[in-house]
This record gives sequence, structure tokens and C-alpha cells, in this order.
Amino acid sequence: MKRRVVVTGLGIVSPLSCQLDDLWNRLLAGESGIHELRLIDTANFKVTIGGDIYDWNPADRIDAKDLKRLDRFTQFAMVAAQDAVRDANLDFDREDPFRCGVVLGSGIGGLSEIEAQMTRLIQKGPDRVSPFTVPKMMLNAAGGNLSIQYGIRGINYTVATACASATNAIGDALRTIQYGDADVMITGGTEAAITEMGLAGFQNMKALSSRNDDPPRASRPFDLERDGFVLSEGAGILILEELERARARGARIYCEVLGFGASADAGHITQPDDDGLGAAHAMASALRDAALAPQDVDYINAHGTSTPLGDKAETRAIKRVFGEHARQVSISSTKSQLGHSLGASGGIELVVSIRALAANVVPPTINLTHPDPDCDLDYTPNEPRERSIQVAMSNSFGFGGHNASVVVGRLRDR
Repeated sequence: MKRRVVVTGLGIVSPLSCQLDDLWNRLLAGESGIHELRLIDTANFKVTIGGDIYDWNPADRIDAKDLKRLDRFTQFAMVAAQDAVRDANLDFDREDPFRCGVVLGSGIGGLSEIEAQMTRLIQKGPDRVSPFTVPKMMLNAAGGNLSIQYGIRGINYTVATACASATNAIGDALRTIQYGDADVMITGGTEAAITEMGLAGFQNMKALSSRNDDPPRASRPFDLERDGFVLSEGAGILILEELERARARGARIYCEVLGFGASADAGHITQPDDDGLGAAHAMASALRDAALAPQDVDYINAHGTSTPLGDKAETRAIKRVFGEHARQVSISSTKSQLGHSLGASGGIELVVSIRALAANVVPPTINLTHPDPDCDLDYTPNEPRERSIQVAMSNSFGFGGHNASVVVGRLRDR
């Protein structure tokens, strides 16, 4: 029999706020973290907007010596994890280090370090490339540094499935505990891809919104006038624990992680399956794993990137899985306010979903003023809504055709 797994700690880094309570309040107020980019010079770019955390300064959270050896995406993970560990009231010095683990997701990893050292290589030659290049840029750097910081010696790896990375990581962490390979897991995702190369790459494949004249209204999931996603950055980290262990130490329990599902489209490297078959399979698998029926789900935090094809495909996938209940479930895309943080998005959005569950409030999809007839479900337009939320689902779909869904619910006796 699988062991039960609960969430006991949450940590967040986002362009709207890096404090969880403040972020939640701003989301409900309909505020946006999207603005003119300040991290990079966008003078020669067609897209000049995004969700960069331009005032990021972790000097009071990370030792100055260590800071120089950590790429920005690792810094995000370290700070969000510190908050999550503190929130969970965990002291890893008191834990069996081999019963604790880390599984993180990141789609790209240390892109800023790659660019900086490539520039050095071209301008100054190979001898001037930093010896810290590889340890900073590698995808597993965030997870490795977290294990060092907390003395965690159990399972530790990084998942890279593009925009599904964090949700895949959370699913793996869930199963690690369910099947007895760990008792405590740090999981979620982190990403810092707002660099000249990152912006240019997404811009030139025409994936991004070009609504430069109105940044807060650029991300418009499920709206007829949507024209692409808005690039963002950040981290969402969760502490998962085996239920009885969490109870025994008197932990505050946010919710239970009930199920996880994943699939592949096996179609196009960037475009989703038009009919949402792969996404539907991931959602149906998560429900089956949770031993739930579609009508048990009250809220879906949609992947909802604001791309013409993606939002339509997700709508079809939800209808395929939920049938008549698709019109009863509340749906929203918080990417309308936070932008799309790629491999971190699933972690951030599950944190938000858990807050929605706790508060019985559905956060809004802002900028939804001209509903797309092909996206005709209840996307909670522009205003939050109070409703009973017993079970919530969070969806993440990534380039490569990767689909992942996770289901959480209020803790109940079984």
C-alpha cells in the first residue's frame, strides 16, 4: 500500500512578490508582475516586456562567497527552499540525511552563466573562462547545492521536461515518499532564462506576446486577442512529507498530494496536440492515481500560457477528461499575472493552488475581456471567486510534448 504524502512547507520567488502572503494578496487584487524588462538591454529586440525580478538581491540570504558560485536560477531555488524549510519548521540536523531528498525541475538551467562565459571565451580567450562555469550552468546545480546546504544525502536529481519540469519533479518526489525511498523531499522548480539569448530565441520562434505598449495586459490566457506567452522567471518550492511522520512531529499540514500523471504528445517538438490527447491522458492518469472521479475536482490551475494553440488544446483536453463537469469546475491561469517561468511554473502554480485550496478562493485569470469561442469554460475572468475547494489540479505542458498533472486535496480520514 502506498504511503500518504502531505505538503508542510511552501516557498516562492516571483516577479510579483517573493513573499507568499503578499503574492497571494496581489493575485487576488488582480495585480500583474509583467513590465518593461530591466535585466537586459532590449533596444534591438521586438519583444521588450517580461517578468524579470529586476530588484533581486539575495545578499542577506546567501553568503557573499557562495553567491559568486551560484547562477541566478540556483539562487532562486536556494531562497525559495529556505522559506519552505522555515515554513515547515524543519531542522535537517535532526533528520536522518539518507531519508531526505531533493528532486527539482528546470527547463534550461544556468543560461546566464553560459552566455557570460561564451562572451569571455570569444573576447578574451579560453584561459579567461571561469572555472566555476560548469558547476554554475549545470541543470542539477540547484539540487546539488541544496543537498550541501542541508546535509541531505538521499535521492537527489533534476528533471528537465521544459515547462513541465517542476510538475514532473513534484510527481517523482511524491512517488519517492509513497514507495518508502524517503520520508521528506524538497521539490518544485526554478528558472532564470531572461537573458539576451533566451529572449531572442523565444522571440524569433514567435512564441512571445508582442504587446509591448501594455505590459500588464500582455498575458491574456483564453482571450480571443491573445498573441503569445510572456517570459518570466522565479521558483516554487514545496516540502513533501510522509503523513504519519508529519503528524508525529506536529507539523502544520497544508494538504495531501493525492495523485500524479504524465504523458507525451509524440507529435510536434513545440506545438501541442490540437485535440489535447496527451494533456487529457496526463489529467486522467492523475485522477486515477488519486482514486478520484472528475466531478471530485473543484479547481484547475491551468497551464494557460496565452498562446493561440495551447489554450485551445488545453480547453479540449479538459472537456475530454471532465465531460459535463468541465463546465462546473473553476479554472484559472495565474500566468496572466505572473507570466510564464518555464520549468519553474509548475512549482509556482502548485503553491498558488494550495493557497487557493486553503482559502476557498479561486484566483482570477486577468485580461480575459474578449472570450475565445473555442475556450468556453469557466476561467474565472478578472475577479477572484469564493467557492468550496476540496480538490485542486495543476497542469503543466512543455515543449517536446511533455504533459504533467498533479492533484492535491484537503486532508481527510480514509
